[in-house]
Amino acid sequence: MTTENPIYRFKFSDEFIIELNSFSKLYQYFDRPSYKEQWTRWVNNNNEIITQESDRLTTNGYKGNILDKMYKSGRYYFRNKKNSNQQQGEGQGQGQGQGEGQEPNKRRPYISLDRELIESMDNHISTVIGVQPSLSYEEFCESNTDSMNQEMARLIIDGLNKDYIKAKFKKTYKNRYFLLRKS
Repeated sequence: MTTENPIYRFKFSDEFIIELNSFSKLYQYFDRPSYKEQWTRWVNNNNEIITQESDRLTTNGYKGNILDKMYKSGRYYFRNKKNSNQQQGEGQGQGQGQGEGQEPNKRRPYISLDRELIESMDNHISTVIGVQPSLSYEEFCESNTDSMNQEMARLIIDGLNKDYIKAKFKKTYKNRYFLLRKS
């Protein structure tokens, strides 16, 4: 018996992303009412690809308002995203406001988490696969407070701030969750 893993993040197809991205870039500097007017026109002119993408997402189990998801992705994500040729050489999450001829910001050195904490995450994840990642992460935090506090103290000594460390724990957990779920 095969059990399918639930999907928590529904992504658009590559073909649709290209279309939505080009629309978003074309109208990225329009005010909201003008953008919305252009959006309505674009939806009417691209009904075929929108229907195909909606059918694909529905088949994969998406239950939300697909047109709303498309609008918000275009308006709030793709229009502010840099093109891939603008991103070359930039550090992760850095490089904003760079003009031509400026050096890209240096990427900060990677600081890994303690191997024992990562193994604890993997062990916990293997017992909760199928539970929503955000809920299983909360459960992990409650049951591993001591080891997380110990690792936080080590990372603070390395010069990282507490909010960054908490985000790093969460991101590491969720990345490992999706890696283990795939395998």
